[in-house]
Formats: sequence, C-alpha cells, structure tokens
Amino acid sequence: MTRIVAGFAGSLSLAVPRSGTRPTSDRVREALFSALDAQDAIRGTRVLDLYAGSGALGLEAASRGARSVTLVENHSGAAVLCRKNAAAIQRAAPARSALSIRVVPQSVHAFLAGPNPGGGSGADSTVRGTFDLVFLDPPYDLSDSDLAGNLTALTPLLEDDAVVVVERSSRSPEPEWGQGLESTRHKVYGDTVVWYAAPRTLTA
Repeated sequence: MTRIVAGFAGSLSLAVPRSGTRPTSDRVREALFSALDAQDAIRGTRVLDLYAGSGALGLEAASRGARSVTLVENHSGAAVLCRKNAAAIQRAAPARSALSIRVVPQSVHAFLAGPNPGGGSGADSTVRGTFDLVFLDPPYDLSDSDLAGNLTALTPLLEDDAVVVVERSSRSPEPEWGQGLESTRHKVYGDTVVWYAAPRTLTA
C-alpha cells in the first residue's frame, strides 16, 4: 500500500496500478522528500511529475505545500488512478487552498514537445520558469537516449533555480544531462539511485 508520508494529507492511502508502473518505495520517497524539505525546495513550487504512475511523487509534493502539480501519465489505467488520487488530495487540502492539480494522459515525449506544457495560455505558457521541481521516474527499461531526450526537452521549461530529480536503477549509468543541466548529487538506495540536477549556470 502506498501512502502520503507527510503534510496536510499525511497517511492518506493512494490507489496504485496493479501493473504497468513501478512505484517508488516508501523508503526512497521518504528520504527523497526529507532531502527536498531540507533544501526548502517544495513549498510554493510548481511541480511536474513525469511518468507519474499513481502520482505519488507529485501528490506528496502537493501535500507538503506545492502550489501546483502536473501529473503526466500515458498508461490509461494509471491516469484514471492519478485523477482519483488527485481528487482525494484536493479534498484533504486546507480550506481556501489555492492548490492546483492537473492530470495529463499523454506520453512524456508528446507532453514536452507540445505547445502548452505549462498549462497556461498564450506565448508565456512555454517560457523558461514554468516549473520549479520536476520528478522523472521512468520505467527502468526506458533507454538512456530516450531519457536524455526528455531532459533536453525539459530544460527550457525550468526556473533558473529548479530542482530535477531522476530515479533509475542503480545499474544504470548516470543520465546524460545535456548542455542545460548538471548533476548536483546522487544517492543510492539498494537497487535504486536518485539523481539530483539543476539548470547549468551560464557564464559569459
């Protein structure tokens, strides 16, 4: 069973797909969010959860004070559960909460290549600064080149001080960050490694 660890929805159970997704373990999720909380990287942020599965990562961020959360999940059954879980989080939110959660039933590639990944309108919807915190927890069999393509397409949508979190098998090589991102640290939890990255600082 998957539960929200902390925040206003702490201990709330989440529906998890029976197959087709690989949920982040409670141990890894708790350690990950403890690290993000210590960085003050969650409260008030605009969060993007790619390969969302049940939505547990993005919804954990919502419970801990994120301003908005976008869950991208291509598997139809998982997307239905994302909506169910998102609705449960919204119901648990404090009165007058401005929290916004949207579920996008689309592939990550199509979402990042689309005209409006930020969910806004007009030309400003795809400018740098759309997202502050991004989770990528793809299937372990996603190729390294496809992950690299995701990271390259994601980079223009990031705030300058954004945090990008990538979960991979500990047997996988370090992700190819491209010219726009750089790794800041990583942590291994058994068969899982969590990589943290940030937009690369450009120098004149």
